[in-house]
Amino acid sequence: MNPVAIFDRDGTIVDVVRDEEVGVTSVAFHPRQLHLLRGAVEGMLLLEQAGFAIAIATNQPGPAKGQVSADAVRRTNGALIALLLEHGVHVQALEVCMHHPVGSPGADPTLVKQCDCRKPKPGLLTAILAKLDGNPAASWMIGDSTADLEAGRAAGVKRGLVFSTQRCELCPLRSGPNSLGPDVHGPTLFDVAQAILAF
Repeated sequence: MNPVAIFDRDGTIVDVVRDEEVGVTSVAFHPRQLHLLRGAVEGMLLLEQAGFAIAIATNQPGPAKGQVSADAVRRTNGALIALLLEHGVHVQALEVCMHHPVGSPGADPTLVKQCDCRKPKPGLLTAILAKLDGNPAASWMIGDSTADLEAGRAAGVKRGLVFSTQRCELCPLRSGPNSLGPDVHGPTLFDVAQAILAF
């Protein structure tokens, strides 16, 4: 069985998209909106070189909310895999949840439902571990939210938190007794990867 490093997408590998004209912040839904975060490639390469299989687990409820098409999500995820490969990172699996329990007008009705894959549920992670013959005890979920930490705990893997100093709501997770607390944390994905290898 293999050690697997499973990464969240938005806020962990790529930055969010900010439209200052209309005051909207969203996730990338087109390849040209993909901007790799500082330390992301370096952190992923460090773990890949240490023997981890690289995977991505991402919630993308836009199609279930009528915001973007499923094709746009697939195209953007494909472009991200290609972009990372250009930097030497080999993504061996990507699992995406496009479901949402409530949805919105204009949504794809087939995607509006309760599911077992949407983080904080562990479905995306368990699918990746099964696909890559992953060893949960040696694997990690690395993300930037409590949903990532909860999904990691439910899947039985260790958890790393990319902790931006601008995310004050995450401060309580960094220290003290907390069942949601990460095993390691750092301000960039590279810092988290270094902490994982020293864990």
